[in-house]
Amino acid sequence: MYPTFRSLLFRLEPERAHALTSGLMRFAGSVSPFRAILRKWFAGPDRAVRVFGLSFSNPVGLAAGYDKDGLAWRGLASLGFGHIEVGTVTPRPQNGNPRPRLFRLPEEQALINRLGFPGKGADYVAERLRGWRPEGLVLGVNLGVNKDTPMEAAARDYLELIKVFAPLADYLVVNVSSPNTVGLRRLQARQHLEGLLGALAEERRAQVDMLERHLPLLVKLAPELDEKELDDALDAIIRMGMDGVIATNTTVEREGVRSSRWGSQAGGLSGAPLRSPSTQMVARIYHRTGGKLPIIGVGGVMSGKDAREKLDAGASLVQLYTGLVYRGPGLVKEILKDI
Repeated sequence: MYPTFRSLLFRLEPERAHALTSGLMRFAGSVSPFRAILRKWFAGPDRAVRVFGLSFSNPVGLAAGYDKDGLAWRGLASLGFGHIEVGTVTPRPQNGNPRPRLFRLPEEQALINRLGFPGKGADYVAERLRGWRPEGLVLGVNLGVNKDTPMEAAARDYLELIKVFAPLADYLVVNVSSPNTVGLRRLQARQHLEGLLGALAEERRAQVDMLERHLPLLVKLAPELDEKELDDALDAIIRMGMDGVIATNTTVEREGVRSSRWGSQAGGLSGAPLRSPSTQMVARIYHRTGGKLPIIGVGGVMSGKDAREKLDAGASLVQLYTGLVYRGPGLVKEILKDI
């Protein structure tokens, strides 16, 4: 049925369509019978895996970006995800970039977004995460900086967010790779990243002491890093004791979509064209770290085959977002059966 539903959704402006589906999942998450129906329809077999000290019922997760304000995650969990990553969250509310800022490329099964971290801020999201949690779900929160925060003061925003979300999340992600916040990707450079992660590691230790539990801290990287940039970033990540890497964020490259109607739009490209570059990044990280640094592979996961490629390249977990838009809620179950 999803292709018919998708054809109706695609008649709407992309952000309106997303708001509609997110609202439906938020409603489903608040009504027990609907959650049970969704689980019966879409939940796949368990494929338990243990990564960075956490137990996951399966290796398939929802990437950050879909549920920025933590509104729909309880309903989305009924689709069979082993983990869900909320955000990207910023300390203070902000509107993001002007509209239009989200574009569909149906022939390429891709999206381009230049949202710019729109959201209602940390306090609002924290309130949405309190309360009951679906059984077995691992919950992550993706952390970002406000648009008006100078990059030299970025650590302040991340530190504030760690304090807010450490008691509420199973793991946290330092997002230094979105292409839609000016200057943010500069933080991936070694001279910036090492100092930033050192400060965050110290705060993480303080939170672990208070909470008396493990709190993994991950870093999300861009797909365009060259060999030296990647080596420098990984060296800083390992030296500062981070628990893993998410590879990758969206790309500013336009390989495979240049002839598309929206291919020249500014922003981050996701979906099928990102599959190969992100998988190559997973493999590069795996080989450079000898497989000792856990990797979440994300980018272009549109099928079970795509997920297997990332797992075979060295990822311990995979995430999807654009695949959910084009393939629908049955994709999680398909992947779990296929792997």
